[in-house]
Amino acid sequence: MALSTLEQQALAELDLVRQKPFRLVDHLGLVRWVSVFGAILLWEVFGRDVNPLFLSYPSAIARAAVQLVGAGQFTQQALNSLQVYFIGLAGALVVGIVLGLLMGRYRLAEYILDPFVYALDATPRVALIPILLLWFGLGAPAKIAVVFLSGVFPVLMNTFSGVRTVSSGLVEVGRAYGAGEGKIFTKIIMPASLPFIMAGVRLAVGRALIGIITAEMFAAVTGLGALLVRYSSALATDKFFVPVIFLALLGVILTRAVEYLEKRFAPWKETERAL
Repeated sequence: MALSTLEQQALAELDLVRQKPFRLVDHLGLVRWVSVFGAILLWEVFGRDVNPLFLSYPSAIARAAVQLVGAGQFTQQALNSLQVYFIGLAGALVVGIVLGLLMGRYRLAEYILDPFVYALDATPRVALIPILLLWFGLGAPAKIAVVFLSGVFPVLMNTFSGVRTVSSGLVEVGRAYGAGEGKIFTKIIMPASLPFIMAGVRLAVGRALIGIITAEMFAAVTGLGALLVRYSSALATDKFFVPVIFLALLGVILTRAVEYLEKRFAPWKETERAL
């Protein structure tokens, strides 16, 4: 069937609207890199005029990083921290998603668990570190516990909220077509709540990083937190910024990885964005 002139014009305009966000994203990506390099350049220029006891600058930090990596000090401590971090974060994601799904789907699970969840979520993790160190000692188990507690609640609460936003009409339609509880979970609830889950994962990535460094600064034995305490006590500002920048870059990389997974498993959310 031949299309009228108005219909062809409408389709052309629709294609332009669909392509515009992607072109805008490309331009914004360039703006992001320009802003990053501009900030580094300004830091380099003005940082040289500041007393090195108070602030270092990028080139000095880069030299300190090469020195620390070459001596093997930084690499070993970073590996210790990353091992603890990923173990604690993995446990937080699994437990948070499972409990969030159960609390969102079943009222009985919500009524049983939500007093404990809200109470623990409102409790500052820093206040629990001394007792965790007393229970588990200064080794990895205490740090894993801190990372777990730091990361589990953002995932749990976001998963819970995502399940609660699923339309009851969708569930009833699934039941009308003979879907059991397992199919409803995998075909309706999980896809609908996936964007909320991924938002919780993004929050958990940053919270868990804060947790591992806080725990290591309390223990001050091994890990990047111990390096921060050591370099700050020695007033070695350039070396102090090496683990700080490493953690910042790690957080950015992990957040981007989560965003990529979200676009991969929930591509419809990107097309539904208004801006």
